[in-house]
Amino acid sequence: MIRSILGFTACLVAGFAVAQTPIRIGEINSYKALPAFLEPYKMGMDLAIEQINDAGGVIGRPLELIVRDDSATPGDAVRVAQALVTRDRVDILAGTFLSHIGLAVSDFARQRQIFFLASEPLTDKLVWENGNEYTFRLRPSTYMQVAMLVPEAVAMNKRRWALVYPNYEYGQSGVETFKALMRQAQPDIEFVAEQATPLGKIDAGNVTQALIDAKPDAIFNMLFAADLARFVREGNTRGLFESVEVVSLLTGEPEYLDPLRDETPEGWLVTGYPWYGIDTPEHDAFLAAYQARFNDYPRLGSIVGYATILSIAAGIERAGSVETDKLIEAFKGLTLMTPFGEITYRAEDHQSTMGSFVGRTALVDGQGVMVDFRYVDGVDVLPAPDEAAKLRPPAAR
Repeated sequence: MIRSILGFTACLVAGFAVAQTPIRIGEINSYKALPAFLEPYKMGMDLAIEQINDAGGVIGRPLELIVRDDSATPGDAVRVAQALVTRDRVDILAGTFLSHIGLAVSDFARQRQIFFLASEPLTDKLVWENGNEYTFRLRPSTYMQVAMLVPEAVAMNKRRWALVYPNYEYGQSGVETFKALMRQAQPDIEFVAEQATPLGKIDAGNVTQALIDAKPDAIFNMLFAADLARFVREGNTRGLFESVEVVSLLTGEPEYLDPLRDETPEGWLVTGYPWYGIDTPEHDAFLAAYQARFNDYPRLGSIVGYATILSIAAGIERAGSVETDKLIEAFKGLTLMTPFGEITYRAEDHQSTMGSFVGRTALVDGQGVMVDFRYVDGVDVLPAPDEAAKLRPPAAR
């Protein structure tokens, strides 16, 4: 019997004793390297675990979270995954943040035939080109988030674009998607500069000057975390943003917007999470519970962590088991309620339909915020299910 927690969790059965053997979730992530996102992410997971276990657990068993750091390297991530499976005897793998690490753990899951819910890595390859039967993904991908921004980018009617991005899978795939979608909509577009920077090691001065020298009409940016802050500081100092439009993936997330404070550039078109302005019953309930538990406001990581655990619980409940083959079948077409509303894991490509907010940056009382935002449902920016299925390897279809 399905019941809800705080009005928006789904597929959880109460009334059973929770003193039984825990369901173990092995969670792998880059906690030391990316604390701004992943500390709130862990808090979101902890809140969901507490709510679920307080309500009686799942299939009569409590959830147990076993967290490991991957040192932000694929090799360490695979070694940690191996230890979680063989030593800790986890039932499910979850997590990862960086795209190349998500791909490595996904391949490990395929080889070891264990279920893996990728919570955060954004590369399209995770569910399309390198997709496999054992991997599902929660967050909207690079393709989805770029597609959310492209209509307004096209409406800017700017011909000369510059590109700046971290030089690894996330940035590379996102920029290729942006180029392809923009060329389809605006055939006369010209890409006049491309700055691919080492992750976490941007030379912001040289990058900014190179963009100034290229004289673009607009900039597409995929930098985040410390790289974003350094780029914004240099760009503000040198006047880069004064006469160009900027389209920027992820910049509206509190994890990256908050540290900018009064340096926040105004008017950027961004994806993000305006937690202070969302007025829905699902989000209101989550926000109240999160603030009561942690005496803090949520970040996007909080939402992702929370929805990761809700998804796992709903999938186990639907499967009636933690057996891998049953979980795979249960996740195909699985629908549940999250703080962002209802999402579905598509059977055809294992991608969830979670969306994101699109808006503009603004400076209010010395703090960067998102304004004029709207929620874009993932359904509206994904290829049709039959088309998405064709993007996967034959063995994964």
